Amino acid sequence: MARTPSNMLALGTQAPDFSLLDTVSDSLKNLNDIKGEKGTVIMFICNHCPFVIHVNPEIIAIANTYKEKGFGFAAISSNDVVNYPQDSPEKMKAHAATEGYPFPYLYDESQDIAKAYDAACTPDFYVFDSEDKLVYRGQLDDSRPENGKPLNGNDLRGALDCLIQGIEYTETQKPSIGCNIKWKV
Repeated sequence: MARTPSNMLALGTQAPDFSLLDTVSDSLKNLNDIKGEKGTVIMFICNHCPFVIHVNPEIIAIANTYKEKGFGFAAISSNDVVNYPQDSPEKMKAHAATEGYPFPYLYDESQDIAKAYDAACTPDFYVFDSEDKLVYRGQLDDSRPENGKPLNGNDLRGALDCLIQGIEYTETQKPSIGCNIKWKV
């Protein structure tokens, strides 16, 4: 398994806008469409990465819990589908249905959005406040496939809880670890 870390985009960065195909609804979605009143979580994931498969139950649980608390969520797949056809939009749609994703699953065909977010791996998590400023980026928690640590989403949950409370997240922000984004050649 490849172990690629996040690039850790600078805190305070304005959320890059996008207009991407939501494979769940077959419609275009932009940042304003998915924003939440309290903040927005953007996740870079894909269908086949074992790191993403490992965290899927927790990202679904977090989205279901925190959507009720005023957060918007979207997942983006930016992988090269020519060389990784298992990440095609049709298979993304089927995967989202099977997993029960409660958020849009967006296809970044050009890979421009992954580059705008400086995304490096799947999964990679970004939390923006109500003014679209980056307040958290990095890992979901310390759990990885085969490391024996339980999934709990503590890092991401902590950042979201701080936004709810109107306080700064002061914990150390650790890079996510996962499969590298499959860039086009």
